[in-house]
Amino acid sequence: MLLLIALTLLKIVAIVLVFVMVVATLMTWADRKQSALIQDRIGPNRANIGNVRAAGLVHILADALKTLFKEDFVPRDANSALFGIAPFLAFVPALLSFAVIPVGDTWCPDGQIAVQNFRDVCLAGEPQSYFQISSMGAGLLCIFAIVSLGVYGSSIGGWASNNKYALIGGVRVSAQMVSYEVTMGLTLVGLLMIYQSVDLNEMVRAQGELLWGFVPKWGIIVQPLSFVLFFTAAIAETKRPPFDIPEAESELGAGYFIEYSAMRFALFTLSEYVASVLVAMMVTTLFLGGWQVPWLYGDGFHNPFTGELALALPYAVVKLIQVGAFCFKTILLCWFQLMIRWTLPRFRYDQLMRLGWKVILPLSLANVLITAVWLLWIDSPK
Repeated sequence: MLLLIALTLLKIVAIVLVFVMVVATLMTWADRKQSALIQDRIGPNRANIGNVRAAGLVHILADALKTLFKEDFVPRDANSALFGIAPFLAFVPALLSFAVIPVGDTWCPDGQIAVQNFRDVCLAGEPQSYFQISSMGAGLLCIFAIVSLGVYGSSIGGWASNNKYALIGGVRVSAQMVSYEVTMGLTLVGLLMIYQSVDLNEMVRAQGELLWGFVPKWGIIVQPLSFVLFFTAAIAETKRPPFDIPEAESELGAGYFIEYSAMRFALFTLSEYVASVLVAMMVTTLFLGGWQVPWLYGDGFHNPFTGELALALPYAVVKLIQVGAFCFKTILLCWFQLMIRWTLPRFRYDQLMRLGWKVILPLSLANVLITAVWLLWIDSPK
């Protein structure tokens, strides 16, 4: 029992603290640096330690120190209890969602495996989930259940501040997140029909299969429209530009957290970056093969046309490559989200609602219908 607890804590530290929080923190720097490059500016370059600026990375430490020592106040007429708990209601659900995302495949004891039907099968012992905090059969449903709680933090923070701008931001964030959660679920129905599972690890394993003998069965290949719609809806869920209607600076100052300062303000801001990492990891898992590397299985690389082993690799090396591939895909998608932020202008509120309900939602339903007809056609006797 103690060994199981220690292993779980180790996975939490490795996945959430070492990877997710580090990537989210670096995104605060990359966000400003990328905007500077796009706008032909220098970007963060003033903070230094002994005249060492490290391309502006010292600004991350400066931000942390500033938020720690800045005055933390509560507005006079605010609901102090709800005002204090709101940032945690926004931040904690985002962190909990990472518990069911598989960073790598299960580990076979002693590395004794056989490749059968494009999957690794353990020959001895029970496979262990060393690369997933919680191996849950309904992992995808669990993520949606947890993520849906995030709306409470933002909306309660806007209402508890007793500020008109914050209240408008809270109303906007409620409408936006509820609207796009419906779309996010529908965009994945076609994917569930193809992979026939809500277990994220099983969905990733299914993406290791080959279409036409050589093309990986990744979600982006079998459901390209679903990929575009889900990615769009997921970015809207993070409340990041161009979907930052709840905190539109030109209209609302800072929106639902305009009255927050110090670490409470930092929690709201960091929760958006953590949500961006979550979006990247979900898209990687569902559409980009997760930890899968094309034609790489437990014993090495296989020839996609003959299925024979082309390059033998140690089992531990294969696992390292798979985890590295997952991290690379996630970081690439985080960068792509920043590119979208600094490329597209902000939507108006009516445009945001129209996009969700009149464009993405009907297309999601059409995608489900087309997928169902296609599956019926290929399964029907010829």
